[in-house]
Amino acid sequence: MLHKELVDTLSKSLNRSKSDMNKLFEALGNVVVERCSELDSITVPRLGTIEAVKYNESVEVNENTGKRTLMPPRVEVQFTTSNVLKKRLNQP
Repeated sequence: MLHKELVDTLSKSLNRSKSDMNKLFEALGNVVVERCSELDSITVPRLGTIEAVKYNESVEVNENTGKRTLMPPRVEVQFTTSNVLKKRLNQP
């Protein structure tokens, strides 16, 4: 589902305008960026958890050439689905 389709579907089911839904998604995106930049997690009941995970710098070795490369520290965003969502998705 594309962003436009999601906005259309939610605006119809919530009886809200598309511009309100776009503002909602923009605000949600800002909150996710803000919280993840602080290495905090966001839990959405019945959906899942968005969490930022920080990896320290490391040295990786290329198996073919033996060349060592220093990889800089990085932050990755991970999403873990809730058990409720998993059960609903796996129902026949």
